[in-house]
Amino acid sequence: MENSAAIQASLAGRYASALFDLAAEHGTVTSVEADLDRVEAALGESGDLAAMIRHPRVSRAAQATAIDGVAGVLGLAALTRNFMGVLANNRRLGDLPSIIRAFRAIAAAQRGEMTAEVTSAHALSDAQLAELKDRLTAREGRTVKLSTKVDPELLGGLVVTIGSKRIDGSILTRLNSLAQAMKG
Repeated sequence: MENSAAIQASLAGRYASALFDLAAEHGTVTSVEADLDRVEAALGESGDLAAMIRHPRVSRAAQATAIDGVAGVLGLAALTRNFMGVLANNRRLGDLPSIIRAFRAIAAAQRGEMTAEVTSAHALSDAQLAELKDRLTAREGRTVKLSTKVDPELLGGLVVTIGSKRIDGSILTRLNSLAQAMKG
């Protein structure tokens, strides 16, 4: 398996690589990826959970107990559950969001996919997302998976990030460029 050197070099990348290798060995990459999606959603929905994984005064044992409870509630597979326990025991739960992103990147690369992060001023419709996915897939020459988020400060338009490339078509950027041009 070939991973990007940047992913392998990072701490999160090393953990994600180890998890991916185990998941591939057991044939559960898709299951683990779905588990990590649920964990990420739980972190986004629960400020207490997000604070607990980052708080330095929460003991390893308390983190391990809490994360095991969360894993039970989320119905995580044994491999994912054990991995979360390892992170708690190594005091690395704070790196979980980065590990999830790195795991996704590794899994996508293995499937021949790319992930594009799309930020828009308002939620895009399914038709708009499908058209954007088709255009990006045609442009990149391989399947593109979209990760979306909403940022009302953009005012309108989109910002698309694929790997190290950024396509900024937001109204905010256009207004800032115009303001800079008018200054001289």
